[in-house]
Amino acid sequence: MDETPTTANADIARFLRRLQWGLVAFAVLWLIALLGPILTPFVLAALLGWLGDPAVDRLERAGRSRPVAVTLVFVLMVVLLVLVVLILVPMVERQVVTLVEALPQYRDWFIGIALPWVEARTGVEISEWLDPQRLFMLVRSHWDQAGGVAATVFGYLSSSGFAFLAWAVNIVLLPILTFYFLRDWDVLVERVAAVIPRDHIDTVSRLAKESDEVLGAFLRGQFIVMIALGAIYAIGLSIVGLNLGLLIGIIAGLISFVPYLGATTGIVLAVLAALVQAQGFDLKLLALVGVVFTVGQLIESYILTPRIVGDRIGLHPVAVIFAVMAGGQLFGFVGMLIALPVAAVGNVLLRFVHERYTQSRLYAGDAPKIVLDGQLSAGGIVLDDDVGEAADERNGKDA
Repeated sequence: MDETPTTANADIARFLRRLQWGLVAFAVLWLIALLGPILTPFVLAALLGWLGDPAVDRLERAGRSRPVAVTLVFVLMVVLLVLVVLILVPMVERQVVTLVEALPQYRDWFIGIALPWVEARTGVEISEWLDPQRLFMLVRSHWDQAGGVAATVFGYLSSSGFAFLAWAVNIVLLPILTFYFLRDWDVLVERVAAVIPRDHIDTVSRLAKESDEVLGAFLRGQFIVMIALGAIYAIGLSIVGLNLGLLIGIIAGLISFVPYLGATTGIVLAVLAALVQAQGFDLKLLALVGVVFTVGQLIESYILTPRIVGDRIGLHPVAVIFAVMAGGQLFGFVGMLIALPVAAVGNVLLRFVHERYTQSRLYAGDAPKIVLDGQLSAGGIVLDDDVGEAADERNGKDA
């Protein structure tokens, strides 16, 4: 049966609407890529405002006015940040000093133990390439390329002052922007909701609610897990006697938002630090390092993640790693900041698309009737022979 002109026009109009939304999405992504260098404080402030808004709403329901609630939450966030800085900065500074003092020890271990061990097992002479005279001759033979590299390095150093100034401006802007996002978060949500087409408002509201739950479970839960793992690793490695245990534990905890990456990085750094500290294989120290990370992973897998984060996120570790790398490649540091939230929301949208697909005619078809092994499938309901005969008898009586 041929399509009527009305149906054809409706299909064309639907295609044009989808094309319009696609162009809008492309324009938004292009603007993010273009404005990436200045978006960092705005993205961080928006995330902090979103995280603090539930607390502001609870204070409002308890009888506080919006300005008072915003001020209390903002002051609490600032106090917590100041406490973290006051506690962690001196500890990290001492660890950095310890690392700098141990650099000659690391160099001697690398040249005297690690390189000979690798050369003995691979048969490749690596140490001769590290000879200063050979390196000098190599630089002289490639002076033109070295000059180009030097020009690039000096150009970067000359622009690093502007980069430092930009970071200083971002640090100053961050608390100001966070306060305004906290104060006007509900207003922003209402304005966004006001521009959504009315025939899609129910679907968008449902997806927004699910996305808010997923992001809340991820950001709040994962932040607590990162802090807990960093504390477990740092305290455990310090107790077993690793000199750089605090610094390695903090690094492993901070990057634990990518599954298994934090533990893997921490183990590699801790093993290297233990080998250099002992100037060889100290089996007891290495075993204790393994125990610390094993206990940390068990606590994360069976206590922290199930009870704090839960399974509402549904992001596979491979998807998390890909999201972070793709965000950094496409949009730089801002892309890495928004990669996981965007991936979590994208997961909600994919579930919605899958739900719509399973309800569509493309998936279910036109309710065909198929007989397989003595069973009748009619409209998606499977009937065996006896049930089918009984239904036929009832239909005959009704007739």
